[in-house]
Amino acid sequence: MAELRVEGLRAYYFPAGEEPVRAVDGASFRLEKGASLGFVGESGCGKSTLGLALLRALPFPGKIVSGSMWLNGVDLMGLSEGEFDREVRWKRISMVFQGAMNALSPVYTIGHQLSEPLIYRQGLSKGEAMRLSIEALREVGLDEGALNRYPHELSGGMRQRAVIAMALVLRPEIVIADEPTTALDVVMQAQILNLLKGLKRRLGISVILLTHDLGVVSEIAEEVAVMYAGELVELGPSDRIYSDPRHPYTKGLMAAVPRIRGAKSRLASISGSPPDLSNPPKGCRFRPRCPEAMPPCERSPPTIELEGDRMVRCWLYG
Repeated sequence: MAELRVEGLRAYYFPAGEEPVRAVDGASFRLEKGASLGFVGESGCGKSTLGLALLRALPFPGKIVSGSMWLNGVDLMGLSEGEFDREVRWKRISMVFQGAMNALSPVYTIGHQLSEPLIYRQGLSKGEAMRLSIEALREVGLDEGALNRYPHELSGGMRQRAVIAMALVLRPEIVIADEPTTALDVVMQAQILNLLKGLKRRLGISVILLTHDLGVVSEIAEEVAVMYAGELVELGPSDRIYSDPRHPYTKGLMAAVPRIRGAKSRLASISGSPPDLSNPPKGCRFRPRCPEAMPPCERSPPTIELEGDRMVRCWLYG
């Protein structure tokens, strides 16, 4: 099991002739061994970029511009690309990519795609690689018959399970799951969430969940990090975040969730749209949409430590 510590991580995109897009701007957090951490926020807030940055797999023209990442005391940013690829990527940190059909090659069988990293990264024989591929499939609830099938021959839920098996086949310590229930019906969503919880419990892996769905996070994550416009605005234990949100953006997200029990009230919405990250607002990035904005919000808010291992970036508490 692994402990991951990230401090001041900044990952930008640099389109030719344009201002850089500040997709992740100063993220700091810690993932304890065997724990689960969920990142939530609107589409475009930087969740997927954060996941790719942790894997050092940002697509061009993306680049990690500053920050540090430590895994069990090893400086991940100090490793060369070759060292990171050999020692960390997929072996210690892996990722379940958003959209299973896009993550799988349509021209290779599931067995080929599962066994390939075992053969080329671990140096195993084809027979041994297939044996371990079958074990990985069984861990996610698929039988060995899936080995000889192509992605289009599987249902959406089966494809998602196959992608999870691919992330687990090299036995990583940390798995990053990017929107693992996207495009699945509610029954299959529940099955995938139960699968992830079971794998975490049985294998002792740490999980980073990236999603805009607060319900998904509440099912898995012990801690929640709320992202807005590339920044972490609130972080803490999930029960405290859900029962007592502090940042105005977090309050807005919670107010937009339908309630089955308790007092009936109309669903709220957050006015306006997320900012352009190539030219974000000065000061607090949520200020143009915030119902509690005040003059100090024109300056960048401080990071405030609250009781109960919580953090919030807001002038209301500074």
